[in-house]
Amino acid sequence: MGWGNIYKRRVKVFTLAIIIYLDYKTLQKREYWINKSKRAALWEKAHERNAKRVLSLMIELEGLWVKLGQYLSTRADVLPNAYISLLKQLQDSLPPRPLKEVSQTIQKQLGKSIDELFLDFDRTPLATASATSSVLVESRRNFANGREVVVKVQHAGIKKIILEDLKNAKAIIDWIAWAEPQYDFNPMIDEWCREAPKELDFNHEAENTRTVAQNLGCKNKHKNDGPSNLVDVLIPEVIQSTEKVLVSEYMDGIRLNDHAALETHGVDKQRIVEEITRAYAHQIYVDGFFNGDPHPGNFLVSKEPPHRPILLDFGLTKKLSGSTKQALAKMFLASAEGDHVALLSSFAEMGLKLRLDMPEQAMEVTNVIFRTSTPAKEAVETAKNLSEQRSKNMKVIQEKMKMNEKEMKRFNPVDAFPGDIIIFFRVLNLLRGLSSTMDVRIVYQEIMRPFAESVLLGNIKSGPAVNKQWICDTPVHSDVEAKLRRLLVELGNDDKILGVQVCAYKDGKVIIDTAAGVLGRYDPRPVQPDSLFPVFSATKGITAGMLHWLVDKGYHASGKKFQEILEEALIHPLKIDGELYIGIPPGVESRLATLTLDTSDLSQLSEISNRSDLPSTFQAHNIAQAITSLPAIFNMLNTRRAILPAANGHCSARALARYYAALADGGAFPPPHSSSSKPPLGSHPHIPKFSPEKKPQHGRRKKSKDAASASWTELADSEVNTDDGDYVNYGEHARNGSSDGYTRLVNDSSSGSSSNASTPDHLVRGDDSFKTDVKLFNNTSIHDAFLGVNDYGSLALPNGKFGLGFARIGLEDGSYVGFGHSGMGGSTGFCDFKNKFAIAVTLNKMSLGATTRKIIQLVCSELNIPVPDQFRSETGPEMQKPMIN
Repeated sequence: MGWGNIYKRRVKVFTLAIIIYLDYKTLQKREYWINKSKRAALWEKAHERNAKRVLSLMIELEGLWVKLGQYLSTRADVLPNAYISLLKQLQDSLPPRPLKEVSQTIQKQLGKSIDELFLDFDRTPLATASATSSVLVESRRNFANGREVVVKVQHAGIKKIILEDLKNAKAIIDWIAWAEPQYDFNPMIDEWCREAPKELDFNHEAENTRTVAQNLGCKNKHKNDGPSNLVDVLIPEVIQSTEKVLVSEYMDGIRLNDHAALETHGVDKQRIVEEITRAYAHQIYVDGFFNGDPHPGNFLVSKEPPHRPILLDFGLTKKLSGSTKQALAKMFLASAEGDHVALLSSFAEMGLKLRLDMPEQAMEVTNVIFRTSTPAKEAVETAKNLSEQRSKNMKVIQEKMKMNEKEMKRFNPVDAFPGDIIIFFRVLNLLRGLSSTMDVRIVYQEIMRPFAESVLLGNIKSGPAVNKQWICDTPVHSDVEAKLRRLLVELGNDDKILGVQVCAYKDGKVIIDTAAGVLGRYDPRPVQPDSLFPVFSATKGITAGMLHWLVDKGYHASGKKFQEILEEALIHPLKIDGELYIGIPPGVESRLATLTLDTSDLSQLSEISNRSDLPSTFQAHNIAQAITSLPAIFNMLNTRRAILPAANGHCSARALARYYAALADGGAFPPPHSSSSKPPLGSHPHIPKFSPEKKPQHGRRKKSKDAASASWTELADSEVNTDDGDYVNYGEHARNGSSDGYTRLVNDSSSGSSSNASTPDHLVRGDDSFKTDVKLFNNTSIHDAFLGVNDYGSLALPNGKFGLGFARIGLEDGSYVGFGHSGMGGSTGFCDFKNKFAIAVTLNKMSLGATTRKIIQLVCSELNIPVPDQFRSETGPEMQKPMIN
């Protein structure tokens, strides 16, 4: 193709784009002056004439535009019927290329003529609706004896056309993004530009076909792990391939758009589409390798019972990394369960960044993505309902964010849209369109759930016995830490640990800093030293220390927020920024551990005698039912963000241990935490860092390296304006830097340093300027104050279990050696000031405390330190304390 023809091709594309844009814009302006009863008819006529224009040009140009037409023809849930009915022609009925051209390509690629290769060659193509031409042949010599095959032949010169079409499509997308900022599809076209050229190499397609067939077990129907993940589909065997010719097994089947034939053969359309959906769920969530082009033309249904879907055309495929696959599975389950924390965490894991904190809106958009499909006959009503709800939600956000119409239109809430998931969203939309075309209803949350769960639960069940990385690969600080790690492995193999952190100080130095396990039941990511665990009542010990600091300093705290005082009093001085919160801020969700229950421990509650020191409602026989609901409540985002000074701390064990190490020495700061701990403790100063909204520029937009210009709507519809007309640029109604109190999503970055104005300079600088002669407390009797003894004895219950805010750590002889506090489920932190020892244990599998007790007993015995009375008992009432403190 010469440059003259390329230029003419470009002119035709842009001319049509402008004509259609002006046509709709004109009608949009006119409808305000037209009677409402006539508006629908005018729009229908506009759709029909523009659909004809589009179809005519796509047939003329072929190439990439046919691919786009195939995609659009499946979107019966989005596009007007005029487009669907006309563009369906592109699925398999374009004019064929001359046989001479096909023959020349075959001879050049395979080295022999058609007559030498094939006993008979059917000159009528099976399908011609792509960058290739497919013809039916019966093999002769070079293939299996007497076997019918399909030969797929690439059009001559198509590569140059495809690359030119991509440039033109990119230019049109840039222009639309400039003219209509809420419709910015640059991330989609960028990903398409990366992936589409791969379809031009049939060797690549052949390898993809073999891989998917093997993954789905098409040759061995009993290969899959279990019935819930069994996929019953067919994929033609690849026989031979070159760059431009692909020879594969012929399978006689019915096309999905041949409704009469499907009915004649008694095909259950509902089961067929469900099986196709299951096949894609397996490819995405289990294999991480999936076909990115599930339009109706790429499927057949076998004519012989049991009728099975036949999957074709694997030119456009996508391979996901293990972490992205897990993040997508986590996003799906978060949507199914309404888990805002898991949803925001999955966004962070896959690289999707938002410019503002909008968890409820993010959940709503995600629910739209995975909602039950709508048959074509119900699409109009569904679109109307979603559009009305969208309008209400946008109005609420606009009022909350105090934005005018212009700001609403141009604000883009998405800062970065990862290219890896573009085709994932495209596939979901194509599957939705397929179900609408087949007029069936698909419940995606039911069909896909077993596959999403399998990838997460499968990794989580890979405990220490089979997972060498179960314990975080950090340096061993001491012999006792080495022995502790062996104990953790034993407990992990006994299914007593899901995720755990243990950190301990002795004589001001770190002797243990270990993290192991996974972050949650549906979160197979490994626990890291900076992971944040909910510690329940262990929070009391933190709040108590802050209050003692206020008294010690004679501090007047009027007008300051709780978190501000906590940072000034403890977090900044101890250099534990970003690893201790009471009520988490936005942006740390990806580091949160998720709670679950050790259900085997609940059976022991009935064996525990009543405790006289607890109210009747907290007796053992009454609390089992309440305990089962606690993980769900405390995993909720709103709960985690709440400032509950007695119960809602989120911290790492190393931050909590450092806090108690300082208290053990009367408030003196320990030396900097172990430099071998990665990331370094205190490397997460939570300073809001907003990505400014990119201002549109006239002319072509600059391409974003990380696809940052994606609009929020594109989560719900990756390549068309909207899905069912819903959630257009949802959440675009916020203004960066506004002072209305609405919390923005921030980047919890490990870079940068905290510069809080209330923090002394010597506590902000690097470790070289760290001063050990500065203390948190001036009171030389601060330990007496913590314990509520001697001069402070009148302020605490005599001989009670608590001092002033802290639980007293005592020995069997009744003496006190330290203080701290345990939390429900097993997390704990305390210090033994007589032995200058401090330890913290964080767990996300809630139990009656047996795991924590074994950890404390081992560490204390190895250090020749008396085991606190609270952690000595193997049985009896004492074992329940860590659960119900």
